[in-house]
Amino acid sequence: MILSNTTAMARCLIVVGMAALGSAAVAQTAAAPTDTAAPVAAAGGADIVVTAQKRSQRVQDVPVAVQVVTGEALAAQGVRQFSDLTKATPSLLIRPSEQPVNNSLSIRGVGTFAFSPSVEQSVAVQIDDVPVQFIARAFADLSDIERIEVLRGPQSTLYGRSASAGLINIITQAPTTTFTGRIGGVVTTDREYAINGAVSGPLGETAGFRLNANYDKFDGNVRNLTTGDRVNGFRTLSLKGKLVWDPTDNLNIAVSGGYIDGTTTIGRPFIRLGGAARLRGVAANTPAVFAPGIVATEDNTKVTNNINSGTDYNDYSASLRASLDLGFASLMSITGYDKFRQFDILDQDESPVASLDNRQFGTFHTHSWSQEFRLVAPGKDRFRYTLGLYYSDLSLNRVFQRGPFYSIANWYATNGTKQYAAFGQLEFDITPTTTLIGGARAGKNKIDYTFTDFAATGTPRFAGNDSANYETYKAGVQQKFTPDVMGFVTFATGYKGQAYDIGTGFNLVRQNSGPVQPERSKDWQVGLKTQFFDRRVTFNVTLFDTKFRNFQAQGIEVLSDGTTNFRLANVGRLHTKGVEVEGSVRAAQDLNFTGGVTYNDATITEFPFAQCYPNQTAAQGCTGTPARQNLAGYRPPQAPRWKLAASGDFTPNLTQNLDGLLQVAYSYQSGINFSINQDPQTYQPGYGIANVSLGVRAPDKKWEVVAFVNNVFDKHYFSNMNNDTGNHANQLSTLGYLSRDFNRYGGVRASYNF
Repeated sequence: MILSNTTAMARCLIVVGMAALGSAAVAQTAAAPTDTAAPVAAAGGADIVVTAQKRSQRVQDVPVAVQVVTGEALAAQGVRQFSDLTKATPSLLIRPSEQPVNNSLSIRGVGTFAFSPSVEQSVAVQIDDVPVQFIARAFADLSDIERIEVLRGPQSTLYGRSASAGLINIITQAPTTTFTGRIGGVVTTDREYAINGAVSGPLGETAGFRLNANYDKFDGNVRNLTTGDRVNGFRTLSLKGKLVWDPTDNLNIAVSGGYIDGTTTIGRPFIRLGGAARLRGVAANTPAVFAPGIVATEDNTKVTNNINSGTDYNDYSASLRASLDLGFASLMSITGYDKFRQFDILDQDESPVASLDNRQFGTFHTHSWSQEFRLVAPGKDRFRYTLGLYYSDLSLNRVFQRGPFYSIANWYATNGTKQYAAFGQLEFDITPTTTLIGGARAGKNKIDYTFTDFAATGTPRFAGNDSANYETYKAGVQQKFTPDVMGFVTFATGYKGQAYDIGTGFNLVRQNSGPVQPERSKDWQVGLKTQFFDRRVTFNVTLFDTKFRNFQAQGIEVLSDGTTNFRLANVGRLHTKGVEVEGSVRAAQDLNFTGGVTYNDATITEFPFAQCYPNQTAAQGCTGTPARQNLAGYRPPQAPRWKLAASGDFTPNLTQNLDGLLQVAYSYQSGINFSINQDPQTYQPGYGIANVSLGVRAPDKKWEVVAFVNNVFDKHYFSNMNNDTGNHANQLSTLGYLSRDFNRYGGVRASYNF
């Protein structure tokens, strides 16, 4: 274990000490109980209760690197969409793409950089104890949220093979014991409108319900000069419902259901464009022809597409959760079902030129269900255990067409994934203050695919299947020095299963090559969690060191006709190590500071046959036949060296019936490359974003009205980039994905509780 980067650690500690920052949550959160342990109230401030280890525990007692973001904190930092969560969590980075299916999550610089729907995520997402098996389902609204737990590092032992880099655990609001309701809305200066509401209450003496609805519409911050429309926006309608019933004193049953209907539009402006660029190499197709009215700078917010690209999707979800108190333990059953459909279309030539109007479009259909049985011992016992069985089944099909002028594609593919696993974690207090931790998971995965290529001569059809057994482990020791000072050391292994790359075309070579090999990791963590001054000050620090073998990633290859193709491969080896510091300061009853900072030294340690980036020369490292480069020693994509999130709120009493509200949030991210091949055209320099809110509310928070400004200093940055030189005669051509807050904007949010 190498955790010797003391200089980096010292710099982190200095930054945090100066800012007096920490974890992004101070308010009390209530969790659905998974055992009989009750949280201990803090004297100086309310406790945060989490279910990071599949049992209710005070966050300061959990020997896991976990950050908690409450619903209030999300609103204060302007986080309404899942992709905005990256601003509030220093170790998490979310990269949007042309469609939600291709979005990627990474924790500590490690994630899934693949366009194939059959490839598992390295960062798992679960909502109310139910795993999200198809990641596009997660990219919806964040309305009616109680809290979000971000677990850093491999979580494969308790959460399965899709959590090899971490887990995002989303907990929605539970039914209330009295009838309550809420209605709120948001209006912004750049044409976003949102309204949401919820009602909750009892149904007799043994049952309760909660209903929530949210509608959010943003026209977009890019203008399509050809159609006259605004694009790069979204529309989301979500409906959620929960019913909780206690038929006996020992039995709890919860039924949840949800529906999401949404659309997204895509606008990728040219941010760099050479004067010699020619669309598809045609001499007449100059920039004045394929990009009329466009000035390609990093401030450009205009496109000239002859169709509006985007997606149209809907999702149906349901879950059943039953918990039976057996006295010596709680027996739980968690069943989840999800059905997702998406239609997507993209103007691939990015121009209004009718003679080269190339489009790609298709549909996704997925069905998934999961079943988990869990036996959880009470948290108050000296010997504690969590034992479980897990099964999941995901099936999807993809229809895809592209053309008609170049890079012709027309195929239909199916993919199936089944998982069977048994897991357990044991904790034993060898003394009242020292706990030994051990866990293991054993599983079997089955994958299959079919691929029919209608564009190829003879309409070839490919099919295959494979299976693999795997095991992951976790061991550690936890030491409580005082009731408010705890340290831990853990070792854990992670696993991400094999996959067939069906999302980017298929051929006989890919069939004969078999699936991409599983990705494995080994992780060490050393952590210290502390609270001082009657729990008014929290200071936590975690050192991590993780090594990955057979790291899976998507690379770019340029085809003979100049277009780009994406191919999944095992990169080789990757090493990430660093330090995370977080804390909070409750300076006064009405003054709080929270935040955190991550330093991540991530390096590709082995990747000798990586693809070159467009126009890379031999002097720049692209050599051999076929052309390739050695990426050993370079940083992986989406791995900022520094990432920071901080916030503060001041709620002074103005009158007997009126409180003021001042909230300030700041996030910083150092430079990253969006491409694994180190393409200089896809490098995003470091940037910082500040948000400010000012308003008034009732002392009991029954109502509030808040004006806000996001991206106060109007810092332009991109959430993704694409090198498009292959479409433009190998001349400079870069497309930018504008973030939601690419331009400064203001707005008003208001809510009323009854």
